[in-house]
Amino acid sequence: MEQKYLSKISEKLNLSLKSIDSVNTMHNEGATIPFMARYRKEATGNLDEVQINDVVEQVKYFAELEKRK
Repeated sequence: MEQKYLSKISEKLNLSLKSIDSVNTMHNEGATIPFMARYRKEATGNLDEVQINDVVEQVKYFAELEKRK
């Protein structure tokens, strides 16, 4: 995913860009939301399942948007 989209997600959700990038990378590698929330807190910046789900949904939204262009 392009950096500009990750920046927009970061601004919209008021989360750090590093956390957004980490969640995106782990999700692309097949990690589940509960796994990231429980076992990768250091990588996600202590995001909970709801916040991680919000990030994943936004990533899907922007991926779909990019696909339509």
